[in-house]
Amino acid sequence: MRIIFMGTPDFAVPTLNAVYEAGHDIAAVYTQPPRPAGRGKKLQRSAVHHRAEALGLEVRHPVSLKKPEAQQEFAALEADVAVVAAYGLILPRAVLDAPKQGCLNVHASILPRWRGAAPIHRAIMAGDAVTGVTIMQMEAGLDTGPMLATIRTPIEDKTTGELTAELAELGGRLMAETLRQLPNHIPVAQDESEATHAAKIDKAEARIDWTGHAAVIERTIRALAPFPGAWFELNGERIKVLKANIAEGSGNAGETLDDRLTIACATGAVRPVMVQRAGKPAMALDSFLRGTKVPRGTRLA
Repeated sequence: MRIIFMGTPDFAVPTLNAVYEAGHDIAAVYTQPPRPAGRGKKLQRSAVHHRAEALGLEVRHPVSLKKPEAQQEFAALEADVAVVAAYGLILPRAVLDAPKQGCLNVHASILPRWRGAAPIHRAIMAGDAVTGVTIMQMEAGLDTGPMLATIRTPIEDKTTGELTAELAELGGRLMAETLRQLPNHIPVAQDESEATHAAKIDKAEARIDWTGHAAVIERTIRALAPFPGAWFELNGERIKVLKANIAEGSGNAGETLDDRLTIACATGAVRPVMVQRAGKPAMALDSFLRGTKVPRGTRLA
């Protein structure tokens, strides 16, 4: 098939690889423009941009697809289908309708649960036991299109970083299989009564609220790892918690119950496993405590 690929972050790279390895004719790769990043604020190309160039594919990075000129250039590629994975730009109706068989999206949830920007984060936060990937026929609504295929995986104690990498690989394989059997797929409409919205993560959510249940706090820590990272303040310093375990104990919410950084919540307690100081690499709790004493009864903000 003649395909246009549209994606930007690391999550999209396995899908690009799978489509390429399946032998499809990739007419062009669309990705977001290079952005300033790092201390020097140099322009950095996206993960998909780097991979597409390594594969010798044409790369396009328009700022928007709303202008008629950009839409005409897209349509002129005369693609059979567009494959979309975390592209990051809204596709106007003219773009959605240009490929002969429309645009197929790799969405990181079992639709209609967790439509929106942060499906992996929200699934972990909510305590879902299972998530997965849905291949969806795109339409104008937010992740509302009919579904062609799904694949599931248990969440268990995975962080967002770990689950994102896993779903990226599953999504690539599922997209390749969906394209192979595309003529045989019968799209299934989503059940609107089961839809939930995965709102974008707000920075305010990253500050740990010790007045919550220990299980909820532990899930929130996993959901925000590695980015933006759940955090608390210790003596005015912001400490990120990248992984934690539920621990035994009770006390005043936000106070340490021992000198091993067991922290009381409104219900139960948690103990960090991996932490990160500002501007420093992540470290195990033992390493952190060797350099920073946190006595019992310390109040964390």
